[in-house]
Amino acid sequence: MAAPDARLRRARWVVLLFAVGSAVGTAFTGGVIGVLNEDDPTRAALGTLGVLAFSTTQAGAMYVVLTPWATETARRRWLVAFLLAAAASVPLAGPADAAEWETWAWLGGSLAGSAPLLVGRLAGVALAVAAVAASGAIGWWAGGSVPTYLLLTLVNGVAVAALCGVPMWLWDLLVEAREGRLAQARLAATEERLRFARDVHDLLGHTLSVIALKTELASRLAAADGERAGREAEEARTLAASALTELRQVVHGYRAVDLAAQLDAIRRVLESSGVRCTVTGPPAPLPEQVSALLIPVLREASTNVLRHSRARWCTIDIGGGIGDGDEVRMTVVNDGAAGDGPDAHSSGLRGLADRLAEAGGTLRSGRDGDTFTLDITLAVRP
Repeated sequence: MAAPDARLRRARWVVLLFAVGSAVGTAFTGGVIGVLNEDDPTRAALGTLGVLAFSTTQAGAMYVVLTPWATETARRRWLVAFLLAAAASVPLAGPADAAEWETWAWLGGSLAGSAPLLVGRLAGVALAVAAVAASGAIGWWAGGSVPTYLLLTLVNGVAVAALCGVPMWLWDLLVEAREGRLAQARLAATEERLRFARDVHDLLGHTLSVIALKTELASRLAAADGERAGREAEEARTLAASALTELRQVVHGYRAVDLAAQLDAIRRVLESSGVRCTVTGPPAPLPEQVSALLIPVLREASTNVLRHSRARWCTIDIGGGIGDGDEVRMTVVNDGAAGDGPDAHSSGLRGLADRLAEAGGTLRSGRDGDTFTLDITLAVRP
């Protein structure tokens, strides 16, 4: 998975704390109440030790299991420690106020509810069944109500499973959605590169083949018929110059796509990625040279929205530029600013700013909280 941004890290901590707090809080609260109600100091002390060991190792095990970058060794160690602490809590905490409060039923319910998250679905179900059975056995051994022990363990187990499982399910959906947006941005860029590559291949494939044949013919004729060899070489030179001119025209066309079509394409791409996009185009068609400068900025801005932010909305506004000397202003705003912005090696917007400066334009960017603004001004020149 790609490195999460600050907002995703905060969401993960909220989910993690909620899931761990639900499971550990159930065991710790119920266990502590039972220990405090125990009249025998020895049982109370042993029960406290059992509850603390159970809660501490459970918190550690859930943390490493729900942390993607935790090592397999750390996960295995914490899981083994938790299972040993859970087994030890039976003789330690089980007798504490067993008849009145059913102390271990709270621990058993927390164990049963968190087991599927810790050891997997099948092993988790088996562990949950074992916890319910152990709770009933403790109730029988301690002289308490076996049905009460079983019911309390089941109710706590279902509650913990719901409180832990639902947030983790939502977290998985959030991560998958983020990965989908990144993949969609990469796919859009790849498709555009493939389209351009096909155009270049179609343009140059035949011409280069003819040039290769003519230069080969000129080489063979050089000794026998110098005049004809010269003609063939001149034709090859003419074809090469023509191909270069056509290639420049293709590149120019690639960079100078119709501004209205580009705005519509960017809006559709952003909205298909879950970003609400509002576009306000220029009041009148802009000169080709102005559009050619604005379109790369639009592409870079939309790419940044898809790749480097968690935007929910984006607005693109282009105004002015009716006649020569008038000023065109384009503003791109989104609410997905995160982190400290582009790193020191990022050159996308910097390169565009240099190109605009050569044409007498300016590019400014700013951040206000989670809102990122890109502001471009450019004069319409004859």
